[in-house]
Amino acid sequence: DFVGDADPSDDLTMLFIHYLNDMQPDETERHLILHNDIQQIPQLAEFIETIADEIKLDQGLAMSLNLALEEAVTNVILYAYPEGSDGLVDVEAIMSKDKLKFIISDSGKEIDPTAAPEADITLGVEDRPIGGLGIYLVRNIMDSVSYERTDGKNILSMTKKL
Repeated sequence: DFVGDADPSDDLTMLFIHYLNDMQPDETERHLILHNDIQQIPQLAEFIETIADEIKLDQGLAMSLNLALEEAVTNVILYAYPEGSDGLVDVEAIMSKDKLKFIISDSGKEIDPTAAPEADITLGVEDRPIGGLGIYLVRNIMDSVSYERTDGKNILSMTKKL
């Protein structure tokens, strides 16, 4: 506009981009951060549903994954932080073509859910001790479950092969 109809003479710039890789990234990550408030659990279900839609998961598998994550996150919300205190729960999903990994981390008190003994589901309800069924479900839904305490954080990793 400034030079009007005059021939271009200087200060010309050309940008050329030739993108060679049309491959999708090997992994995609998503994060959800929740407060330690049980009222936030529905956000977790929405998070899982979004991931399931994105990677086209079978509805039954998506529901099972939701159950496993809900069990793990609920335990953090209820037991990791002192009552009345505000704490955060970070849920990270790492998606690849052959697996889906969830990493749940919090800075609450040290709680290793993988240290819980295997639940004896053969016992009747009146003979079975309270607790332990949540981690039983998680272990049976996921292909691998591990825990570590690093830099003052509980880190629970759960992987499902696709």
